[in-house]
Amino acid sequence: MRRRDFITLVSGSRAAWPLAARAAAGAARAQQQVMPVIGFLSSSTPAGLAYLTAAFRQGLSEASYVEGRNVAIEYRWAESRYDRLHALAAYLVRRQVAMIAALGPPSTLVARAVTRPFRSFARPAAVATSGSMPFGMAGRSPSS
Repeated sequence: MRRRDFITLVSGSRAAWPLAARAAAGAARAQQQVMPVIGFLSSSTPAGLAYLTAAFRQGLSEASYVEGRNVAIEYRWAESRYDRLHALAAYLVRRQVAMIAALGPPSTLVARAVTRPFRSFARPAAVATSGSMPFGMAGRSPSS
């Protein structure tokens, strides 16, 4: 290989590096966009409903949906400030989540007001097998 050929080869491959980097970045963005996002809406606090969020994740995992691996969950908590629910639900709709899991009657009513079609489920495990999005989910306390 002559010196001139070598310099041409190195220069050409160096010019292609940015293209390869952009292609890899584009592939990473495409993979992120493929992962469905579930909106999780509640009028309560994260600590107050830890047992329901755990049950929700368990129901998803039973249907082969694992948070962070093949589904993302975006949590929105009103923290007992019911006046915030409509804005939180509207944000999830603008975010174009695949579905909305609304816990409790206040959250479910607000989610129903901002989305169509709407289906309601009583069990967290029914979430992943519904086939219709968005939906509401009414929760019960462990003592009931």
